[in-house]
Amino acid sequence: MPVTVGPYGQSQPSCFDRVKMGFMMGFAVGMAAGALFGTLSCLRFGMRGRELMGGVGKTMMQSGGTFGTFMAIGMGIRC
Repeated sequence: MPVTVGPYGQSQPSCFDRVKMGFMMGFAVGMAAGALFGTLSCLRFGMRGRELMGGVGKTMMQSGGTFGTFMAIGMGIRC
């Protein structure tokens, strides 16, 4: 597919750039959701202090990676 050039000479992002952007957006949304749900679940289990921070961080990374992967796949399908 040819790359179109805008009126000021800038070109559209490549497919790889779109996939990267989709992953980063998905990762950010997943981290926010992981912070919310991870905090609630860890507090429900009665975690405190360092154990709480470790559990929330682990949940944030897992949900961020999962959601980022699916967003990257979706952006790859679109281009």
